[in-house]
Amino acid sequence: MKLNAKALALTSGILWGLAVFIITIWLLISGSEGHTISLLGKFYIGYCLSWGGAFIGLIWGFVDGLICGFIFAWLYNLFIPKG
Repeated sequence: MKLNAKALALTSGILWGLAVFIITIWLLISGSEGHTISLLGKFYIGYCLSWGGAFIGLIWGFVDGLICGFIFAWLYNLFIPKG
């Protein structure tokens, strides 16, 4: 069974973007420092643990998830046996 690359890319983008956004908001509300999530700033330009950073993380997370989901589906479809 082949994967629909566009559908998986869109789903991955939405899920990863929302995950970064929600985790950032959660850490801001709880007052935690979030050392681990702050490391995303090294990969996502402009991201930091702030309200604005949550929206930047949402956008970067969507783009990152979109690309990774598409590549995963493409590779999966490339290596499954034809039949």
